[in-house]
Order: sequence, then C-alpha cells, then structure tokens
Amino acid sequence: MKTIHMLTLDDVKRIAAAAEAEAVANQWAVSIAICDAGGHALWLQRMDGAPLMSAAVAPEKARTCVLTGKPSKVFEDMVNQGRTAALSMPVVPLEGGEPIVVDGVVVGAVGVSGVTAGEDAQVACAGVAALGQP
Repeated sequence: MKTIHMLTLDDVKRIAAAAEAEAVANQWAVSIAICDAGGHALWLQRMDGAPLMSAAVAPEKARTCVLTGKPSKVFEDMVNQGRTAALSMPVVPLEGGEPIVVDGVVVGAVGVSGVTAGEDAQVACAGVAALGQP
C-alpha cells in the first residue's frame, strides 16, 4: 500500500485566497479553478468582471495539469511551435494551469483564465505557492 497526499478544504481555501490576492493586487478579473488529483472540481470562482468564458476555461486548464503532470503552457508551446497534433489531445493548450506537486506526486492543480496567458499563469503560481511546495 502507498500513502498519498490529498488536498483538504483548508488547502483549497488557502490556494484560492492567494490566487485571488494576486489577481486583486494586479487589478485582474479572473476565474480560479482548483481540482484534485482526479481532475474533479474542488473550487471555482469567477471574480466580478471576469469574462464569462473564463469560468469554463479555468477548470479545463487545471484538469490538463492533472492529466499530464505538466503546466498547461507546455501544450500551448507545442501548438505554437507547429505541433498541431496537440490540438487533438484531451487537454486545453492554453497557459494558466499549474500542477500542485507534493513529494513528486501531482495532488491537484490550479487553473486561471481571464487575462493574458502569462498573467493567468502568474495568478495560478501564486495559488500553488501558498502551500509552500517547491
């Protein structure tokens, strides 16, 4: 048997608060999604003024990370470099999703949508950093 780490509701609230604080500090209206290691939703918030579509995109960015164990930017870069076959994969090739890794295992992910790709990723990284994981 293997012991695995799991996100708790307290963890999720801390991640969401840190991500929201980063967005607010930069005056960015975004949607923030957090999922568990199975890609199941644990949190979704759409800040006032965030694009409607961002509430659909953010969870998919998070899900992309748990399916692959990689930031969603990896797939955006693949497409931008001409590897269009990545568009047929069951992932969202848009930057802004970051995996949450504990002891080398993906335990969940944060997906953010609503501003530029790099800004979405900045907000997601702030959320992940709130757990104090490398």
